Amino acid sequence: MPWSMKDYPASLKNLEKPVKKKAIEIANAMIDEGYEDGRAIPIATSKAKEWAENASKEEIDDFLQHDDETERDEESSSGNGPELMDKAEHVIKHKNGWAVKAEDAKRVSEIKDTKKDAIERAKEIAAHKGTEVIVHLADGSVQRKMKTES
Repeated sequence: MPWSMKDYPASLKNLEKPVKKKAIEIANAMIDEGYEDGRAIPIATSKAKEWAENASKEEIDDFLQHDDETERDEESSSGNGPELMDKAEHVIKHKNGWAVKAEDAKRVSEIKDTKKDAIERAKEIAAHKGTEVIVHLADGSVQRKMKTES
């Protein structure tokens, strides 16, 4: 789940504004890379505190210049919203196995240990949406496309 200065994990509640904003930015980037929420939050919090300790006042002021807005607030979409309902589901290689990701999505929806499991899950999602599944080889090239029945 992408976070913003208006919607963030309770564990960030008592952080100073620049640390909280930096932690949200880092956590969102980690989620985009495939980290689980439970891992991303403490790592991002630690890195944000470290950043604040080492940043100059000018750097912090510049970072805060956009008031309470984070990049995600302005986008108004998590990247996995209704606009992706008509997009194909892709099965792609991921550092933790094989991932299912809607076309044009900013992050993967699920990660499976095996390619077979990822294909099965992609088929379920695509059938629900009435779209196709595109299976990729580990190098990113397309292996095959499959039509699904809704």
